[in-house]
Amino acid sequence: MKLVKNLLMASAVSALVATSSFASHHGEKKVDMVKLGEKIFITKKMGNCLACHDVNGKNIDNPGSLGPKLSGLMYYPDSYIYDAIYDIYKAKNITTTAMPAFGKNGQLSDNEINALVAYLKTVN
Repeated sequence: MKLVKNLLMASAVSALVATSSFASHHGEKKVDMVKLGEKIFITKKMGNCLACHDVNGKNIDNPGSLGPKLSGLMYYPDSYIYDAIYDIYKAKNITTTAMPAFGKNGQLSDNEINALVAYLKTVN
């Protein structure tokens, strides 16, 4: 009986360590994606989103004002934000916009768009 208890305890500890290791790694990966997304947002030769957008709750120098100030994106579905960056016409029922279709035109990769989504989900 004592052997069974010890085996169960060892199994539980192993599962806890494995879970916390996975969660820690997953959390690190998310932080990396947010950092990459922020870099894409502010870098002219990447997304250059700040040329048109300001973001609520972020300290960004000289944001543009052509596009709307981005706020509350944490409440939007990831797929909607992704679609808006990939091809704004896919996400919204509009006929004209100055926003480029970053994914459709090949300006940003799938991973880069996902990183932008991760960053924009941190916007208040």
